[in-house]
Amino acid sequence: MNYKAQFDGLIFDLDGTLWDSTQTIADAWNAAIEQLELKDVSLTRQDIRDTAGMPYNAIYDKLFPSLNNEQRQQLQAVAGKIELEYLQNRGGELYPELMETLELLCSKYRLFIVSNCQSGYIETFLRFFNLQPYFTDVACFGDKHLPKGENIKGIVHRNSLQRPVYIGDTQGDYDASVKAEVPFILAKYGFGNVQAEVDEIEQFSDLKAFV
Repeated sequence: MNYKAQFDGLIFDLDGTLWDSTQTIADAWNAAIEQLELKDVSLTRQDIRDTAGMPYNAIYDKLFPSLNNEQRQQLQAVAGKIELEYLQNRGGELYPELMETLELLCSKYRLFIVSNCQSGYIETFLRFFNLQPYFTDVACFGDKHLPKGENIKGIVHRNSLQRPVYIGDTQGDYDASVKAEVPFILAKYGFGNVQAEVDEIEQFSDLKAFV
């Protein structure tokens, strides 16, 4: 497909699309588990990868089925705070050639991020790598507890996009793009896959073809 001049805005998922922060998050949540003295509960990097793209609250329901609602809420509050602290100090792993590709893309397109994360997560990512100048607008689940499809719609509406595309790496990302009536491109290098025929990129730098 010839992508040039086809879109007027590129909307990105974050985890599994722009970076991999799973080890930092697993370490942060395990620190919260230890602080709360929760027994027989621990997480691996793969556990975090397996829940990529899920709404923040739903992740806790899936990963901690043995905890009651009060324990989950307590863990979510503590882990959320520690997660942002760890990310501020450690960050995550950018995918290869991401910064140079973003610099090229933003010379022609407005760039956006929509993620099912807590409030402050996207901003922490942007500050850690000094990427704020590249992105026009962001939205996440934690802002208004809206599903990803609604947040994509919100980005499209308030930025008057006519031909946007959503780039993500999971079935949930694809489903959200369908609900938002926005075309989808799969980041095959990410955490998941999609049960549909969609356009794909093998690596982030493939997006240079957009320019």
